[in-house]
Amino acid sequence: MMKRILITIFVTLFFSNLSIAAGGDSGSTKSNYDKAVKLIKSAKKYEADGKSKKAGDRYKKAYKLLLKSNNEKPGKADTLNYLGFTSRKLGDFDNAEIFYSKGLEINPYHIRINQYMGELYVTTNRISEAKERLAILDGCDCKEYTLLKDIIDGKTKSKY
Repeated sequence: MMKRILITIFVTLFFSNLSIAAGGDSGSTKSNYDKAVKLIKSAKKYEADGKSKKAGDRYKKAYKLLLKSNNEKPGKADTLNYLGFTSRKLGDFDNAEIFYSKGLEINPYHIRINQYMGELYVTTNRISEAKERLAILDGCDCKEYTLLKDIIDGKTKSKY
């Protein structure tokens, strides 16, 4: 009986040490990027409900996680897209444009970056540049084209 207990303890300790050595703590292996995306989705919901303070807090946290993610794995268009997005949502239009531009250097036809860059251009009163982004989306058969077109046409407002 005692031998069985000792074996159980040994096996439990052995496998928990393997998990720690592998960098895991109880299955929590989400990347900074994944955590940031989750925060952004939450922020969008708060924003839709008019809870701008809670949305802003989540955008700030997501931005910090995205910076870490970008340092760990630079050159990912999706990360740069969300860095631009969170910057724009926090009112930092200069950095938003820098991040979007870097993302477009990697992937000039990135649908979301083109949409969001177009929204940024509308927000900063550069309609002709927004229309250039729209032209890139033309033919993509995607909702991002319609969303940006409606913002440019004044049918809906950009939430910056």
